[in-house]
Amino acid sequence: MRMATVRDNTAEYRYEIVDGDELAGFADYTLDGDVITFPHTVTLPGNEGKGIARQLVEFALADARERQLAVLPKCWFVSKVIADNPGEYLDLVPADTRATYDLPLS
Repeated sequence: MRMATVRDNTAEYRYEIVDGDELAGFADYTLDGDVITFPHTVTLPGNEGKGIARQLVEFALADARERQLAVLPKCWFVSKVIADNPGEYLDLVPADTRATYDLPLS
């Protein structure tokens, strides 16, 4: 796979990952004040097993940090990326919601 590009498609409320000119996956979100909620992440057929979803979610989480947004990872994969990298992402999730997403408390 070539280097994929990730972008925030604000009109569709989703982060998208594009390989060339083809959409390879997306992560839907809702925005409520300073809280971003990720309910769903999709890797489109033919793109599975290439690290697309992880690259997409890592970009989205870095963007949330840059925008100083709290993250609610309702999507199991977003929660997994956070759990796999707690030193990098756990602080984005409000402490009082972490148990809801099976994340460590600290």
